[in-house]
Amino acid sequence: MEKNKHIFYVLECRDHSYYAGYTNDLEKRIKLHNEGKGAKYTRGRGPVKLVHFETYPMKTEAMRAEYRFKQLSRKQKEKIIGKENADVATEKL
Repeated sequence: MEKNKHIFYVLECRDHSYYAGYTNDLEKRIKLHNEGKGAKYTRGRGPVKLVHFETYPMKTEAMRAEYRFKQLSRKQKEKIIGKENADVATEKL
């Protein structure tokens, strides 16, 4: 595993809900989500698309970012990922 490759990421599911997670291989993880093998939450909600990610030097930092994101309201989440509102959810990656 590469150093400094701990990633907190946010996916938008087909139903416009968000899924936040941690990985050290983002491309592989998104592929697993889209194959229905990534997480129980994203099964049946695919395909998913990446809408936000942040890289951290330590795993604990990335996992803290994931936890903090999950505590936010939808409006706060959309602000972080750069969406003005749910109506523009399909416009931006």
